[in-house]
Amino acid sequence: MNISNKTVLVTGGGSGIGFETAKVLSEKGNRVIIVGRNEAKLQLAAKQLNNVTAIACDISVQADVENLVKQVQDNFSDLSVLVNNAGAAYAYQLTAGANAFDKASEEMLVNYLSLVRLTEALLPGLSKQKEAAIVNVSSIVVFAAGVTIPTYSASKAAVHSYTQSLRHILAKDTNIKVFELMPPLVNTDFSKEIGGENGIPARDVAETLIAALEKNEYEIHVGMTAQLYQLFLSSPENAFKALNQVEASA
Repeated sequence: MNISNKTVLVTGGGSGIGFETAKVLSEKGNRVIIVGRNEAKLQLAAKQLNNVTAIACDISVQADVENLVKQVQDNFSDLSVLVNNAGAAYAYQLTAGANAFDKASEEMLVNYLSLVRLTEALLPGLSKQKEAAIVNVSSIVVFAAGVTIPTYSASKAAVHSYTQSLRHILAKDTNIKVFELMPPLVNTDFSKEIGGENGIPARDVAETLIAALEKNEYEIHVGMTAQLYQLFLSSPENAFKALNQVEASA
């Protein structure tokens, strides 16, 4: 698809993958809306970019989402690309006393349920465009769960399943293409708790995304995700062991 001269909304756009995606998109002549909870961070990010508008919104709060959708309808009726990038994650193990229910509840709300709500709310407007796209950011962990981010992995697996169904349905009678970005560990503030300093640059993820959009590659396996996916196809058990650095069986 053509990914220039469009209006694009990026959630979690104040830093990390979202910021770098907004930057690459703006460099290609798009009008970009970045969304996030921290207005100060968003405004700082917007000042570093061209043709970018910052809108503070906590996508896990219904009233915030309703306000965001109204602003889009009133001021950005030509919105044609939605990038669902906002996320939440906890690093821990599923042991007694881990408070897994509360952690999983937040991760599911932010990473999955809020994504579903925002996507559905913006679908009518996206459907009116001649060419439109939805990008859902999942993760390498959809193919093999990370034992130190167990419920985050589960939330991203939910995103993967939802994305497949959404792509199938929207392909029938709309011009909306549905993509899934599946990065490995990325070096961002978001991933510091799980060793993000060992991850790939967020800019690399953003550039891979744009290239894939231009080639209509619907499942975007970034970096190590491509190798893990091939291992997963041959042995899900060994893919799990490899991701978690457990010695694989012979």
